Amino acid sequence: MTSAQEAVATCYERVRTVARPEIWITLRDCDDALAAAHAVDAKARAGAVLPLAGTTVAVKDNIDVAGLPTTAGAPGVRHTPATSAETVRLLEEAGAVVVGKTNLDQFATGLVGTRTPYGTPASASDPTLVAGGSSSGSALAVALGLVDLALGTDTAGSGRVPAAFNHIVGVKPTLGMLPSTGVYPASPSYDTVSVFARTLTTAGRAMEVMASGPASRPWQRHARLSATRGRVGVVDGEVLALVDEDWAAAYLATVEAVAAAGFEPVEVGVAPLLDAAKLLYEGALLAERAYAFGDVLAELGSAADPTVAGIVLPARDFAAVDLVRDQQKLLSARSSAARTLAPLDALLLPTAPGHPSLADVRADPVGVNSRNGTFTNFVNLLDLSALAVPATGSTPRSPAGVMLVGRAHDDLVLADVAARAGLTDALPPDQLWGAPCCELVVLGAHRTGQPLNHQLTDAGARYLGTVRTAPVYRMARLDTTPPKPAIWKAATGGAAITGELWALTPDGLLDFLGRLAAPMAITPVTLSDGREVLGFTCEPGALETAEDITAHGDWITYLTSTT
Repeated sequence: MTSAQEAVATCYERVRTVARPEIWITLRDCDDALAAAHAVDAKARAGAVLPLAGTTVAVKDNIDVAGLPTTAGAPGVRHTPATSAETVRLLEEAGAVVVGKTNLDQFATGLVGTRTPYGTPASASDPTLVAGGSSSGSALAVALGLVDLALGTDTAGSGRVPAAFNHIVGVKPTLGMLPSTGVYPASPSYDTVSVFARTLTTAGRAMEVMASGPASRPWQRHARLSATRGRVGVVDGEVLALVDEDWAAAYLATVEAVAAAGFEPVEVGVAPLLDAAKLLYEGALLAERAYAFGDVLAELGSAADPTVAGIVLPARDFAAVDLVRDQQKLLSARSSAARTLAPLDALLLPTAPGHPSLADVRADPVGVNSRNGTFTNFVNLLDLSALAVPATGSTPRSPAGVMLVGRAHDDLVLADVAARAGLTDALPPDQLWGAPCCELVVLGAHRTGQPLNHQLTDAGARYLGTVRTAPVYRMARLDTTPPKPAIWKAATGGAAITGELWALTPDGLLDFLGRLAAPMAITPVTLSDGREVLGFTCEPGALETAEDITAHGDWITYLTSTT
């Protein structure tokens, strides 16, 4: 395992070699970063549990890092906070080392990455193309291999568009899943911290750390922990006509990959969602940005980015009735989104219609930016989760991106779909991103491939792996339909029994137990590692005529022996 000091030294050497100063607004002094890394290594040697030890992090410069200036892309609001944002604090507490603050569209208002006085970031693959915004510097720091992961923010797509333009993963979590303290607001009702990484596992390690704190939004009661519906929504030809030819081809190739992974592509109408997207910048919801930083923009005067000022300052003139009107439109759109997503594991969209050039933005700064948000702007407005990943056929030299969209707290479902379709690596089973869950061991008819397994998947359960019980159980075959085993603790003659471990949310477990048929019952079962988890036993009377099959040690082995 790489030490934190080795990781930091490699990071700074890479920063010098790549020589892209426009990525950074503030690069931490190397000696300071090495000192922080030395402290991490010392804690690790002393036995501290540091899941992110050896990880380097870049932080978008609208997120506070203690001792480093925060500018939000505007020198006139530069200040140095004494405390870090909660997300940063959690990462550092887990052993990560922050190496610097990254460039962004001013006040996180933009999807191009060019609205900044700190130098214009270009794509990692082509200096003539935009990096995407507003989290341009964070995405580039990851794409160019300078850091392991980076924090961005996402209101309209800032955690997804730069991922698509730079061939990396962008996690746009459910609103409130990550704490927002210490984040300079853009549109407070719709802002979230986001995560960039080259692999989903790396992004997931950060999510696991940041989403588990008390400041995180409680999970939806019936959240699912894996993809179980077997259907993915796709767009029709009319919508795909909005997309540039090469990105449309990448999207269609991704649809084929999703189908090859066993998901049924279902064509859905997304026009209501795309219409809702326009509310973010073309309606009174823009007043949120005027509320968050409009007065600061006005004070900055000519020092403010003219495009940002031209978008936000007029929003101060909206009337309350205008805001209520658009909020009612939003409620209707949320209902439409719920109906669209209800039968699906995810909705698959192009992340953007194409990859614009810097010249395109200079010619039409507002129009090009607006087009970049065609498929991303509605997601936070409608309280949805999203995951941006490279499209099938995307490469670092020729990137194209797709986005999986799901309901609030379907974050792990989206990760599951992406991994199964080969769009990303698979998350480790025990990465649950703060989801409240109960573990359940199943031994027979509920195991993978067995006739009652659907009862687990219907409840949104997540498969954690194969386990064995402590060697103190006996197993019998019950004469039920379908046949199933039961185990019980025995004073003598016990054995270790093989089963599967699954995770369910508490409400998912209640849904599952509601379908439990006699004579089965639930009781704590001791595993081989000494843990006690819930598992199946049965009513004592049912064992009187049951066939003892303990010698097989595994229900699947027993079934094989009878065929």
